[in-house]
Amino acid sequence: MICAVFPQWISPYAPTKMFTEEIMQAPSGIHFLGTDYFGRDVFSLIVYGSRTSLIIGFLSVIAAAATGMIIGSVAGYAGGIVDLIFMRIIDILMTIPGMLLSLAFAAALGPSLMNIILAISIAAVPGYARLMRGQILTLKSRNFVIASKSIGVSNFVIFFRHILPNAYSPLLVMATNGLGSSILLGAGLSFLGLGVVQEVPDWGTLLSQGRGYLAAAWWIATFPGIAITSFVLSANIIGDSLRDFLDPKKKQKGDNA
Repeated sequence: MICAVFPQWISPYAPTKMFTEEIMQAPSGIHFLGTDYFGRDVFSLIVYGSRTSLIIGFLSVIAAAATGMIIGSVAGYAGGIVDLIFMRIIDILMTIPGMLLSLAFAAALGPSLMNIILAISIAAVPGYARLMRGQILTLKSRNFVIASKSIGVSNFVIFFRHILPNAYSPLLVMATNGLGSSILLGAGLSFLGLGVVQEVPDWGTLLSQGRGYLAAAWWIATFPGIAITSFVLSANIIGDSLRDFLDPKKKQKGDNA
């Protein structure tokens, strides 16, 4: 994340600088991750490419979580025909694999930053919607909600004061884990040529560009792949830790101990 925010502090070279006499140079003291087929420093490309990859990951997760939270909350709290309609639409979307759904939308909308974010978000919405609906349905039947209704508290106040504050924790954990998946999905679309077309490529594009040189210059594709793997693994570890921290059962066990 520091690389994405302050790439000029970390990168030893500009990502577009070409060392014409050092094309496809193996990792060394001068270019410790090597150079690509244009003579560009691979480490600098990875550092600057992290910005686009993280923007895609964060914005797609925010958009998907917000949309899924709204759909799941309305469906779970309203119930009846509203719940039936919303959940059947979600069920239809869930029958299509996420990668295939994102691929279809990205191909239809064209390669751009906002389009790839939208494509990834649409594929992730069903999971957030179903999770939020389940939380709302569980909390609706709790005694404190029933007691609030019995004394005449409005549905608006009940939802925003009593239900929503108790329902967002699992959604936050899922969003943290989903960040790694969004980065991976965005890299996959870029690898297939449906990503962002710009001067500084993202991690998926770097991986795609290096696959044709695996025999002659393995480092061009290997190190962007390691960057993707490391970030996804880190996001999953943070998500697991956050889940343990927000789990009320574990908190209760800790207090009893």
